[in-house]
Amino acid sequence: MSSPYSWLRKSLNTLHQANWHRSVREIEGVSGPEVMVEGRLVVNLASNDYLGFAGDVRLKERAVTAVETYGTGATGSRLLSGHRALHSELERAIAQLKGTEDAVVFSSGYLANIGAIAALVNSRDLILSDEYNHSSLKNGAKLSGAKVVSYRHSDMDELRSHLSEYSSAYRRCLILSDGVFGMDGDVCPLPAILDIADDFEAMVMIDEAHSAGVLGETGAGCVEHFGCGDRPLIQMGTLSKAFASLGGYVAGSSELVDFLRNRAPSWIYTTGLSPADTAAALGAIALLKQQPERVRQLHENAQYLAGQLDAIIQEQRQQQPEQPVYLKRLPTDSAIVCLQVKDAESVLELGQQLRERGVFVSVVRPPTVPVSRLRMSVMATHTKQHLDKCAIALNQCLCS
Repeated sequence: MSSPYSWLRKSLNTLHQANWHRSVREIEGVSGPEVMVEGRLVVNLASNDYLGFAGDVRLKERAVTAVETYGTGATGSRLLSGHRALHSELERAIAQLKGTEDAVVFSSGYLANIGAIAALVNSRDLILSDEYNHSSLKNGAKLSGAKVVSYRHSDMDELRSHLSEYSSAYRRCLILSDGVFGMDGDVCPLPAILDIADDFEAMVMIDEAHSAGVLGETGAGCVEHFGCGDRPLIQMGTLSKAFASLGGYVAGSSELVDFLRNRAPSWIYTTGLSPADTAAALGAIALLKQQPERVRQLHENAQYLAGQLDAIIQEQRQQQPEQPVYLKRLPTDSAIVCLQVKDAESVLELGQQLRERGVFVSVVRPPTVPVSRLRMSVMATHTKQHLDKCAIALNQCLCS
């Protein structure tokens, strides 16, 4: 008899043949600018620990104290039995950082996006979504039941055109965009998005997962970066990247937050964030306030690495002028530096060669992105020696 699950093997074979198959890679020890991978100490350019807080002893101590005080888990949804004073303290700290009236914390960033979008719009409404948005924004839009129209990446003319064409037929409009696009590193044109939204009385929701703790003078994100704090919008973000913990949040007006606490299913029906994660996130926000210079150092490191990669690409062009150049550094204004590679097979090989030379970077392939790339996440705690090692290793790979 044939098994009803036999299709799984065929699908996996297809993934392998296309070089799209993925598997986990074990990291040993504490996260930092260097980590142990497969028994080898490597420069860590594959982490979203942008500020270098994940291994900080002060955050560990806060997490341990929270476990000793509250136990290991929240044990229930926050509306029933899972709410702790720590949760309220964290929400106040996020609102203060983001310059909003209030904030609500979810158990993950993915849950924050799908829950907030599903609460804000439904089948009577319209969503305009940047084509490069994170999966959680796209899936939240689908789950909401709203009419979803995608616009070309950061193309404000197309966004305006779509709103002109569709908005009059729907009750409410919601524009969705990443703040920093996580697989590219570029920043959304937030002021232009808000101006267009004003013209059509549309809501705007920005995913600050890769910009909170990274952009802005105090690290508040792209809203602070562009000076748009006085504009009405919905700010979503995560606590698992620059803030070295777990969870997500939505920050905005007190009415928005009160509404989400009553209508967002992924908050209402999910166990609250664990005490340890909550305390660690609180500690990270406190450390950012004490050490805002980490944001400046992060940007200096990212620009330094970008310059090193540009020099390597230029050298390759000069040495082999007759050969097509398949490497391209994507524009970045964030901590993410991407090097586009011609295909999945090539990027897998390049990633392996870099690991053998002591540099660990993320290898990103379709269908996650349209074109394969090496994704390098810079940390504030990287030294110039770490970044030089990456550049030297890459140059050796290309010359071998």
